[in-house]
Amino acid sequence: MPAAPLRPRLGNHVSVAGGVEHAPERAHELGCEALQIFSASPRQWRAPEISAAAGRLFAARRRQWKLRPVVIHDNYLINLAGADATLQTRSREAFRGELRRAAALGAEFLVMHPGSAGGGGHAAAIARLAAAIRACAQGMRWGRLRLLIENTAGGAARLGGTFAEVAAILEALRGLPVGACIDTCHCFASGYDLTDPAGYEATIQELRATVGLRRVYVVHANDSKGKLGSHLDRHQHIGRGYLGDETFRRLLHDPRLKHAAFILETPIDRPGDDRRNLDRLKSLRGDA
Repeated sequence: MPAAPLRPRLGNHVSVAGGVEHAPERAHELGCEALQIFSASPRQWRAPEISAAAGRLFAARRRQWKLRPVVIHDNYLINLAGADATLQTRSREAFRGELRRAAALGAEFLVMHPGSAGGGGHAAAIARLAAAIRACAQGMRWGRLRLLIENTAGGAARLGGTFAEVAAILEALRGLPVGACIDTCHCFASGYDLTDPAGYEATIQELRATVGLRRVYVVHANDSKGKLGSHLDRHQHIGRGYLGDETFRRLLHDPRLKHAAFILETPIDRPGDDRRNLDRLKSLRGDA
């Protein structure tokens, strides 16, 4: 019997309420094949370390339910690209914690927002970002962990609004285990028209020419409340935003992206929305 064709693995961002060790069970109950979590509160500077017992239980449960990859999303407060000395110090301390916790959980990927340039322009901000990441990673035993730079909705001082800028960040981090996380809502908000077949192909070709498709390890699958080029970072339920079902069907059936994990970060406006969005993605993937 021939092997089943490779297709993207699907998952949700799930809660770590009560401890990170409970996240794999929640992901399994939703029907996830992969999962993403925060390793601590995303809106607080201080975070507890992962205990050895919690790490072992997390690992055992993800193995039990064959959940892969595990993706950690970093703290929203971190801005390693900023010029303010106090913010740099706090951001570096928080990011070191993110690296330690991701390694303790045996995660494959740590996703980070590249941050905001502030004064001095984007080139100087990318240099600060790369220098800070390298400083934080000194002595780091990466194992299978890889740092992923996420594209953003762009606009104003936000870094990563174009694929070329994500590629520039990756180049500045040459020698470290890095890659990219591509967010569909952010793509659309920054001006990449994924809804039009010609625009979709142009987007994929630009991604190939800059970041490189093999360096896209995770796709954040989010519909968009904002219009094309609006720079509005507002996620919507699958099929209910400006991207629509057909865009996600095209992404899920694109053989150039079949190696990537598709992770939902869609809103939960009422109980069960997380499962409904995942079921919708599975349907668009062609599951029975």
